[in-house]
Amino acid sequence: MFLCAKIIQYQETEMSDLPTLSIVTPCLNQAAYVEKTIQSIHDQSYPYLEHIVMDGGSTDGSLEIIKRYADRLVWVSEPDGGQYHAIAKGFAKTTGEVMAWLNSDDIYLPGALRVIGEIFRDFPDVEWITTRFPLGIDNRGTLIKMAYFSGFSKSNFLRGDYLPACGWKAMGFIQQESTFWRRSLWEKAGSAFHGTLHYAGDFELWSRFFEHAQLYGVDVPLGCFRRHDMQKTSNFFQKYLDEAKSVFLNAGGRVLPQPIQTLRMRLIRACDTSATCRRHASQIGLLKGIRNITYDWGRSCWAKEN
Repeated sequence: MFLCAKIIQYQETEMSDLPTLSIVTPCLNQAAYVEKTIQSIHDQSYPYLEHIVMDGGSTDGSLEIIKRYADRLVWVSEPDGGQYHAIAKGFAKTTGEVMAWLNSDDIYLPGALRVIGEIFRDFPDVEWITTRFPLGIDNRGTLIKMAYFSGFSKSNFLRGDYLPACGWKAMGFIQQESTFWRRSLWEKAGSAFHGTLHYAGDFELWSRFFEHAQLYGVDVPLGCFRRHDMQKTSNFFQKYLDEAKSVFLNAGGRVLPQPIQTLRMRLIRACDTSATCRRHASQIGLLKGIRNITYDWGRSCWAKEN
């Protein structure tokens, strides 16, 4: 049975021009964390929100927790073909202009959805965005990690800069928990995940997004990846890397010789916290295509970094 998402509208007049956000949460036996995930979305009172939880048939009490929020979200509980199959089914039930998924053990930071809505409203040419400052939390919700990125580009993607732990120096992964995109980009990229991938579906989706649009980095944290012993990433990390590396090579990715790549990373790292360094590095091709969005204190609005 086809089930459309409900649009929850929180009344706040100054936010009335923001786009509708469609967020899908896949869940399977995450009773320990799923309520925190749901609360991190709905406690923000974003004015136009579609939220679908796709439960794969949990037996640990997750579904009972999800049902408590039935007035705020749409839930489906049925067997599926895995995480990415569930997410794709959820997206097919949504209508919002901006899309994302948040796994049932991760969280958004307070105010993150408003940041996303304002940026997509103010910059019609921006098609997908992610944070430059990804955060990690532990099973208790304690912050345990913050990473830094100078920015993102297709050129650097194809140099292996966003694929660490594969034998070369890299910046780190594009944080899925903090990545949002327009529905039009999802449609241009095929409106689907790669059917044979079980672990690195996000990395493969980014490779297709890069074929169509520039990824903008945002100068604030947006979400948190939760590290715990039962997650897929912890238990199947090598399988994730194997799939991601295959995607990288099939996309035409090539890593420079190790001494050059190591030098590149050192120079790029020097640009992480300096907009001036990033401008110079872009001019010489080191950060070719990098585009960031920052907050302009003087004008009290979001602005593209010069």
